[in-house]
Amino acid sequence: MRKHKIKMIALLIVLVMLVGGCFSAVGDESFLPEEDYFIVTLSVRVDTLLGSMNILDREKHELVPDDGMIFPATDVRAVEGDSVFDVLQREMRHAGIHLAFRVTPFIDSAYVEAINNIYEFDAGELSGWKYIVNSEFPGISSSQYYLSPGDIIEWVYSIDLGRDIGAGSW
Repeated sequence: MRKHKIKMIALLIVLVMLVGGCFSAVGDESFLPEEDYFIVTLSVRVDTLLGSMNILDREKHELVPDDGMIFPATDVRAVEGDSVFDVLQREMRHAGIHLAFRVTPFIDSAYVEAINNIYEFDAGELSGWKYIVNSEFPGISSSQYYLSPGDIIEWVYSIDLGRDIGAGSW
């Protein structure tokens, strides 16, 4: 009886390791053949804060790079079905940059709260993260905007509900 129990536990551990290993590759396109992915450009910036550091929480000043670029424009891989949020999440993880977000599964929506530990409301009640694709503000959740080859994605920190970065208010 004891041998049977040990075998069952060992089998369970092996299964967990196999399944866990399968899921660890999800979202990592580095193993894909070249024809299965396409290139998009991603950047993350907080240059809007450079002239307004006085409104940013003092303990956050060291998180703002001198040039305002947290993640400079970089060509990255995407696969069919990737959303703006998928690419942001994957690339921030690969670069070791902090990302905080909320997901509302019922409506399949992700909301970015912070990048590089710079949170919404850190620079006032109208501050937070907005994204731009191909010089336009899509107006839908980043998890619902699906990418095409050559898309240019910019994540920008706004201090005035998007008006300071050309979005108007939405």
